[in-house]
Amino acid sequence: MRYIEMELPEEIRRAVEELGFDEMTEVQEKAISPMLEGRDVVAKAPTGTGKTCAFGIPLLLGIDMGENAVQSLVLAPTRELAQQIAGDLCDLAKFMPQVRIACVYGGQPIQRQVSQLKKSPQILIATPGRLMDHVARRNVSLARVTRVILDEADEMLDMGFYKDVVKILDSLKSRKQMGMFSATMSRPVMDISWLYQRDPVEVVVEPVAESMPKITQYSILTDTRGKIADTADIIGQGDYGRVMVFCNTKYTTAMLAGRLMGLGLDVGCLNGDMIQSERNRVMSSFKEGNLRILVSTDVAARGIDISDVDAVISFDVPPSNDYYIHRIGRTGRAKREGVSYILYLEDEARRLRDIIRFTRSRVIPARFDGERRLIAEES
Repeated sequence: MRYIEMELPEEIRRAVEELGFDEMTEVQEKAISPMLEGRDVVAKAPTGTGKTCAFGIPLLLGIDMGENAVQSLVLAPTRELAQQIAGDLCDLAKFMPQVRIACVYGGQPIQRQVSQLKKSPQILIATPGRLMDHVARRNVSLARVTRVILDEADEMLDMGFYKDVVKILDSLKSRKQMGMFSATMSRPVMDISWLYQRDPVEVVVEPVAESMPKITQYSILTDTRGKIADTADIIGQGDYGRVMVFCNTKYTTAMLAGRLMGLGLDVGCLNGDMIQSERNRVMSSFKEGNLRILVSTDVAARGIDISDVDAVISFDVPPSNDYYIHRIGRTGRAKREGVSYILYLEDEARRLRDIIRFTRSRVIPARFDGERRLIAEES
Protein backbone atom coordinates (compact mmCIF):
# COMPACT_ATOMS: atom_id res chain seq x y z
CA MET A 1 0.00 0.00 0.00
CA ARG A 2 1.16 3.51 -0.77
CA TYR A 3 0.86 6.22 1.87
CA ILE A 4 -1.24 8.29 -0.52
CA GLU A 5 -3.90 5.54 -0.40
CA MET A 6 -4.33 5.96 3.36
CA GLU A 7 -6.49 8.85 4.49
CA LEU A 8 -3.87 10.67 6.53
CA PRO A 9 -4.10 14.30 7.65
CA GLU A 10 -2.25 16.80 5.48
CA GLU A 11 0.39 17.42 8.17
CA ILE A 12 1.38 13.74 8.35
CA ARG A 13 1.17 13.24 4.59
CA ARG A 14 3.54 16.16 3.95
CA ALA A 15 6.01 14.89 6.54
CA VAL A 16 5.97 11.39 5.08
CA GLU A 17 6.55 12.80 1.58
CA GLU A 18 9.42 14.95 2.80
CA LEU A 19 11.01 11.90 4.41
CA GLY A 20 10.91 10.23 1.01
CA PHE A 21 8.40 7.52 1.96
CA ASP A 22 6.03 6.35 -0.75
CA GLU A 23 5.15 2.70 -0.21
CA MET A 24 4.54 1.37 3.27
CA THR A 25 6.78 -1.35 4.61
CA GLU A 26 5.06 -4.57 5.62
CA VAL A 27 5.07 -3.78 9.35
CA GLN A 28 3.64 -0.32 8.67
CA GLU A 29 0.88 -1.69 6.45
CA LYS A 30 -0.05 -4.34 9.01
CA ALA A 31 0.25 -2.27 12.20
CA ILE A 32 -0.86 1.30 11.46
CA SER A 33 -4.55 0.55 10.73
CA PRO A 34 -5.23 -1.60 13.84
CA MET A 35 -3.39 0.91 16.00
CA LEU A 36 -5.51 3.74 14.58
CA GLU A 37 -8.55 1.63 15.53
CA GLY A 38 -7.29 1.47 19.12
CA ARG A 39 -6.28 -2.21 19.03
CA ASP A 40 -3.34 -3.61 20.95
CA VAL A 41 -0.55 -4.80 18.65
CA VAL A 42 2.35 -7.21 19.16
CA ALA A 43 4.72 -7.08 16.21
CA LYS A 44 7.73 -9.21 15.36
CA ALA A 45 9.76 -7.58 12.62
CA PRO A 46 13.43 -7.45 11.67
CA THR A 47 15.50 -4.38 12.45
CA GLY A 48 15.30 -1.69 9.77
CA THR A 49 11.72 -2.39 8.64
CA GLY A 50 10.21 0.94 9.71
CA LYS A 51 8.79 0.08 13.13
CA THR A 52 9.07 3.65 14.46
CA CYS A 53 6.82 4.95 11.69
CA ALA A 54 4.42 2.07 12.31
CA PHE A 55 3.67 3.22 15.84
CA GLY A 56 4.65 6.88 15.46
CA ILE A 57 1.87 7.86 13.05
CA PRO A 58 -0.92 6.39 15.27
CA LEU A 59 0.57 8.06 18.36
CA LEU A 60 0.67 11.47 16.68
CA LEU A 61 -2.87 11.13 15.36
CA GLY A 62 -4.14 10.06 18.78
CA ILE A 63 -3.03 13.19 20.63
CA ASP A 64 -5.63 15.39 22.28
CA MET A 65 -4.17 18.82 21.54
CA GLY A 66 -6.29 20.41 24.24
CA GLU A 67 -4.69 18.37 27.03
CA ASN A 68 -1.34 19.48 28.43
CA ALA A 69 -0.16 16.16 29.81
CA VAL A 70 1.79 13.11 28.72
CA GLN A 71 -0.66 10.99 26.75
CA SER A 72 1.67 8.57 24.93
CA LEU A 73 4.70 6.83 26.37
CA VAL A 74 7.41 5.01 24.39
CA LEU A 75 9.85 2.84 26.33
CA ALA A 76 13.23 1.97 24.79
CA PRO A 77 16.10 -0.11 26.19
CA THR A 78 18.97 2.31 25.51
CA ARG A 79 19.58 6.03 25.39
CA GLU A 80 20.71 5.79 21.76
CA LEU A 81 17.49 4.14 20.65
CA ALA A 82 15.43 6.60 22.70
CA GLN A 83 17.19 9.50 20.96
CA GLN A 84 16.66 7.91 17.55
CA ILE A 85 12.93 7.38 18.18
CA ALA A 86 12.56 10.97 19.39
CA GLY A 87 14.27 12.24 16.24
CA ASP A 88 12.06 10.13 13.99
CA LEU A 89 8.87 11.28 15.75
CA CYS A 90 9.97 14.91 15.50
CA ASP A 91 10.45 14.40 11.76
CA LEU A 92 6.94 12.95 11.47
CA ALA A 93 5.54 15.87 13.49
CA LYS A 94 7.39 18.52 11.48
CA PHE A 95 4.16 20.15 10.31
CA MET A 96 2.40 19.74 13.67
CA PRO A 97 3.98 22.58 15.70
CA GLN A 98 1.49 22.11 18.52
CA VAL A 99 2.94 18.66 19.28
CA ARG A 100 5.51 18.54 22.07
CA ILE A 101 7.88 15.57 22.34
CA ALA A 102 10.34 14.93 25.17
CA CYS A 103 13.06 12.32 25.56
CA VAL A 104 14.60 11.27 28.90
CA TYR A 105 17.38 8.75 29.49
CA GLY A 106 20.28 8.03 31.80
CA GLY A 107 23.65 9.65 31.29
CA GLN A 108 22.32 13.16 30.73
CA PRO A 109 21.99 15.79 33.50
CA ILE A 110 18.55 15.33 34.99
CA GLN A 111 17.94 19.08 35.28
CA ARG A 112 18.14 19.48 31.50
CA GLN A 113 15.39 16.89 31.18
CA VAL A 114 13.29 18.58 33.86
CA SER A 115 13.10 21.69 31.69
CA GLN A 116 11.73 19.53 28.84
CA LEU A 117 9.13 17.97 31.11
CA LYS A 118 7.98 21.39 32.37
CA LYS A 119 6.84 22.16 28.81
CA SER A 120 4.07 19.53 29.19
CA PRO A 121 4.98 17.15 26.36
CA GLN A 122 2.19 14.98 24.97
CA ILE A 123 4.60 12.24 23.88
CA LEU A 124 7.41 11.00 26.10
CA ILE A 125 10.20 8.65 24.99
CA ALA A 126 12.16 7.17 27.88
CA THR A 127 14.45 4.46 29.13
CA PRO A 128 12.82 2.63 32.07
CA GLY A 129 15.33 3.53 34.77
CA ARG A 130 15.42 7.26 34.09
CA LEU A 131 11.63 7.40 33.73
CA MET A 132 11.17 5.83 37.18
CA ASP A 133 13.64 8.37 38.56
CA HIS A 134 11.62 11.28 37.16
CA VAL A 135 8.36 9.80 38.42
CA ALA A 136 9.84 9.32 41.91
CA ARG A 137 10.97 12.97 41.90
CA ARG A 138 7.51 14.01 40.69
CA ASN A 139 8.96 15.68 37.64
CA VAL A 140 6.38 13.97 35.44
CA SER A 141 2.98 12.35 35.88
CA LEU A 142 1.85 9.28 33.95
CA ALA A 143 -1.73 9.57 35.19
CA ARG A 144 -3.12 10.53 31.76
CA VAL A 145 -1.08 8.16 29.61
CA THR A 146 -3.52 6.27 27.39
CA ARG A 147 -1.07 4.67 24.94
CA VAL A 148 2.21 2.92 25.62
CA ILE A 149 4.75 1.42 23.21
CA LEU A 150 7.55 -1.00 24.06
CA ASP A 151 10.16 -0.76 21.32
CA GLU A 152 12.89 -3.41 21.01
CA ALA A 153 10.88 -5.20 23.68
CA ASP A 154 13.01 -8.35 23.60
CA GLU A 155 16.22 -6.43 24.22
CA MET A 156 14.67 -4.28 26.94
CA LEU A 157 13.33 -7.25 28.88
CA ASP A 158 16.50 -9.30 28.39
CA MET A 159 18.61 -6.42 29.73
CA GLY A 160 17.07 -6.78 33.18
CA PHE A 161 14.34 -4.16 32.89
CA TYR A 162 11.51 -6.68 33.33
CA LYS A 163 10.59 -5.53 36.86
CA ASP A 164 10.88 -1.85 35.94
CA VAL A 165 8.67 -2.31 32.87
CA VAL A 166 6.04 -4.19 34.89
CA LYS A 167 6.06 -1.46 37.56
CA ILE A 168 5.62 1.24 34.91
CA LEU A 169 2.81 -0.63 33.14
CA ASP A 170 1.03 -1.24 36.46
CA SER A 171 1.11 2.50 37.16
CA LEU A 172 -0.65 3.45 33.90
CA LYS A 173 -4.21 3.52 35.23
CA SER A 174 -5.58 5.31 32.14
CA ARG A 175 -3.96 2.99 29.61
CA LYS A 176 -6.23 2.07 26.70
CA GLN A 177 -3.75 0.75 24.15
CA MET A 178 -0.41 -1.03 24.14
CA GLY A 179 1.95 -1.82 21.29
CA MET A 180 4.98 -4.11 21.48
CA PHE A 181 7.56 -4.08 18.70
CA SER A 182 10.37 -6.59 18.80
CA ALA A 183 12.90 -8.36 16.58
CA THR A 184 12.25 -11.67 18.34
CA MET A 185 9.40 -13.11 20.39
CA SER A 186 11.26 -14.14 23.53
CA ARG A 187 9.56 -15.70 26.53
CA PRO A 188 9.50 -12.42 28.53
CA VAL A 189 7.92 -10.62 25.55
CA MET A 190 5.17 -13.21 25.34
CA ASP A 191 4.64 -13.03 29.11
CA ILE A 192 4.22 -9.23 29.04
CA SER A 193 1.84 -9.51 26.10
CA TRP A 194 -0.27 -12.10 27.89
CA LEU A 195 -0.37 -10.04 31.10
CA TYR A 196 -1.07 -6.58 29.69
CA GLN A 197 -2.56 -6.80 26.20
CA ARG A 198 -6.18 -7.46 25.31
CA ASP A 199 -6.78 -9.58 22.22
CA PRO A 200 -3.76 -8.09 20.42
CA VAL A 201 -3.37 -8.04 16.66
CA GLU A 202 -0.32 -10.19 15.93
CA VAL A 203 1.97 -8.87 13.22
CA VAL A 204 4.80 -11.05 11.92
CA VAL A 205 7.17 -9.78 9.27
CA GLU A 206 9.68 -12.27 7.90
CA PRO A 207 12.71 -11.18 5.89
CA VAL A 208 11.99 -11.59 2.18
CA ALA A 209 14.62 -12.97 -0.14
CA GLU A 210 15.54 -9.71 -1.87
CA SER A 211 15.83 -7.80 1.39
CA MET A 212 17.67 -10.44 3.40
CA PRO A 213 21.19 -9.32 4.27
CA LYS A 214 23.86 -10.72 1.95
CA ILE A 215 26.54 -11.59 4.46
CA THR A 216 29.52 -13.89 3.96
CA GLN A 217 30.39 -15.31 7.37
CA TYR A 218 33.81 -16.57 8.47
CA SER A 219 35.06 -18.20 11.66
CA ILE A 220 38.71 -18.00 12.73
CA LEU A 221 40.30 -20.21 15.38
CA THR A 222 42.67 -18.07 17.44
CA ASP A 223 44.27 -17.90 20.87
CA THR A 224 44.32 -15.26 23.59
CA ARG A 225 47.71 -13.87 22.59
CA GLY A 226 46.88 -13.67 18.89
CA LYS A 227 43.34 -12.22 18.92
CA ILE A 228 44.35 -8.59 18.68
CA ALA A 229 46.81 -9.19 15.85
CA ASP A 230 44.20 -11.29 14.02
CA THR A 231 41.64 -8.50 14.37
CA ALA A 232 44.08 -5.88 13.07
CA ASP A 233 45.02 -8.08 10.10
CA ILE A 234 41.38 -8.71 9.20
CA ILE A 235 40.76 -4.98 9.10
CA GLY A 236 43.98 -4.20 7.26
CA GLN A 237 43.61 -6.84 4.57
CA GLY A 238 39.95 -6.22 3.92
CA ASP A 239 40.29 -2.55 2.93
CA TYR A 240 36.92 -1.89 4.58
CA GLY A 241 35.51 1.62 4.81
CA ARG A 242 33.54 1.05 8.01
CA VAL A 243 33.96 -1.78 10.53
CA MET A 244 32.17 -2.64 13.79
CA VAL A 245 33.98 -4.83 16.33
CA PHE A 246 31.95 -6.38 19.14
CA CYS A 247 33.24 -7.33 22.58
CA ASN A 248 31.39 -8.84 25.54
CA THR A 249 32.63 -6.48 28.25
CA LYS A 250 33.27 -2.78 28.71
CA TYR A 251 36.85 -3.50 29.81
CA THR A 252 37.61 -5.42 26.61
CA THR A 253 36.26 -2.63 24.38
CA ALA A 254 38.56 -0.07 26.01
CA MET A 255 41.56 -2.41 25.93
CA LEU A 256 41.05 -3.45 22.31
CA ALA A 257 40.38 0.09 21.08
CA GLY A 258 43.56 1.27 22.79
CA ARG A 259 45.67 -1.52 21.29
CA LEU A 260 44.28 -0.98 17.77
CA MET A 261 44.86 2.74 18.12
CA GLY A 262 48.45 1.96 19.10
CA LEU A 263 48.80 0.11 15.79
CA GLY A 264 47.86 3.27 13.94
CA LEU A 265 44.25 2.38 13.18
CA ASP A 266 41.45 4.97 13.20
CA VAL A 267 39.27 3.55 16.00
CA GLY A 268 36.68 4.68 18.53
CA CYS A 269 35.23 2.94 21.56
CA LEU A 270 31.64 2.78 22.78
CA ASN A 271 30.55 1.35 26.13
CA GLY A 272 28.28 2.08 29.06
CA ASP A 273 30.99 3.63 31.25
CA MET A 274 31.49 6.59 28.91
CA ILE A 275 29.80 9.93 29.60
CA GLN A 276 26.96 10.79 27.23
CA SER A 277 28.72 13.64 25.46
CA GLU A 278 31.65 11.36 24.58
CA ARG A 279 29.31 8.59 23.41
CA ASN A 280 27.51 11.09 21.18
CA ARG A 281 30.81 12.33 19.75
CA VAL A 282 32.02 8.82 18.90
CA MET A 283 28.69 7.76 17.36
CA SER A 284 28.47 10.92 15.27
CA SER A 285 32.02 10.47 14.00
CA PHE A 286 31.30 6.87 13.01
CA LYS A 287 27.99 7.70 11.34
CA GLU A 288 29.50 10.59 9.40
CA GLY A 289 32.38 8.45 8.15
CA ASN A 290 35.06 10.32 10.10
CA LEU A 291 35.84 7.20 12.14
CA ARG A 292 36.63 3.93 10.37
CA ILE A 293 36.40 1.41 13.22
CA LEU A 294 33.96 1.26 16.14
CA VAL A 295 34.62 -1.13 19.03
CA SER A 296 31.48 -1.63 21.11
CA THR A 297 29.56 -3.82 23.49
CA ASP A 298 26.27 -5.25 22.23
CA VAL A 299 24.18 -3.06 24.54
CA ALA A 300 26.02 0.18 23.70
CA ALA A 301 25.51 -0.43 19.97
CA ARG A 302 21.73 -0.57 20.24
CA GLY A 303 20.14 2.38 18.50
CA ILE A 304 22.96 2.88 16.00
CA ASP A 305 21.27 2.59 12.61
CA ILE A 306 23.86 2.72 9.83
CA SER A 307 23.18 1.09 6.49
CA ASP A 308 26.72 0.87 5.10
CA VAL A 309 28.86 -1.04 7.60
CA ASP A 310 31.21 -3.11 5.45
CA ALA A 311 32.32 -5.69 8.01
CA VAL A 312 31.46 -6.93 11.49
CA ILE A 313 34.00 -8.67 13.71
CA SER A 314 33.02 -10.62 16.83
CA PHE A 315 36.21 -10.25 18.88
CA ASP A 316 34.44 -12.29 21.58
CA VAL A 317 32.02 -15.13 20.96
CA PRO A 318 28.63 -13.57 21.83
CA PRO A 319 26.92 -14.69 25.06
CA SER A 320 23.62 -15.41 23.29
CA ASN A 321 22.55 -16.64 19.87
CA ASP A 322 20.37 -13.55 19.37
CA TYR A 323 23.38 -11.30 19.92
CA TYR A 324 25.16 -13.01 17.02
CA ILE A 325 22.18 -12.25 14.76
CA HIS A 326 22.09 -8.63 15.91
CA ARG A 327 25.83 -8.27 15.34
CA ILE A 328 26.05 -9.62 11.81
CA GLY A 329 22.82 -7.80 10.91
CA ARG A 330 24.77 -4.54 11.08
CA THR A 331 26.29 -5.31 7.68
CA GLY A 332 24.84 -6.34 4.33
CA ARG A 333 22.00 -3.82 4.58
CA ALA A 334 20.31 -1.79 1.86
CA LYS A 335 20.99 -4.50 -0.75
CA ARG A 336 24.75 -4.21 -0.14
CA GLU A 337 26.99 -7.20 0.48
CA GLY A 338 28.69 -7.54 3.84
CA VAL A 339 31.12 -9.80 5.63
CA SER A 340 31.37 -10.98 9.23
CA TYR A 341 34.15 -12.68 11.19
CA ILE A 342 33.92 -14.47 14.52
CA LEU A 343 37.09 -15.19 16.47
CA TYR A 344 36.93 -18.17 18.80
CA LEU A 345 39.24 -20.03 21.14
CA GLU A 346 39.66 -23.79 21.07
CA ASP A 347 37.43 -24.29 24.12
CA GLU A 348 34.71 -22.15 22.46
CA ALA A 349 34.32 -24.41 19.41
CA ARG A 350 31.25 -26.11 20.86
CA ARG A 351 29.62 -22.75 21.60
CA LEU A 352 30.29 -21.67 18.02
CA ARG A 353 28.63 -24.84 16.69
CA ASP A 354 25.56 -24.03 18.82
CA ILE A 355 25.37 -20.54 17.27
CA ILE A 356 25.69 -21.92 13.75
CA ARG A 357 23.01 -24.53 14.38
CA PHE A 358 20.63 -22.03 16.00
CA THR A 359 21.01 -19.34 13.34
CA ARG A 360 21.21 -21.81 10.44
CA SER A 361 24.15 -19.82 9.18
CA ARG A 362 26.77 -20.95 6.71
CA VAL A 363 29.99 -19.98 8.45
CA ILE A 364 33.16 -20.65 6.46
CA PRO A 365 36.27 -21.63 8.46
CA ALA A 366 39.25 -19.41 7.66
CA ARG A 367 42.85 -19.18 8.82
CA PHE A 368 45.99 -17.11 8.41
CA ASP A 369 48.73 -18.72 6.35
CA GLY A 370 52.48 -18.38 6.97
CA GLU A 371 52.53 -14.95 5.38
CA ARG A 372 49.59 -13.76 7.51
CA ARG A 373 47.18 -13.80 4.59
CA LEU A 374 43.63 -14.76 5.53
CA ILE A 375 42.40 -17.68 3.44
CA ALA A 376 39.13 -19.60 3.47
CA GLU A 377 39.48 -23.31 4.20
CA GLU A 378 36.55 -24.09 1.94
CA SER A 379 34.85 -22.26 -0.89
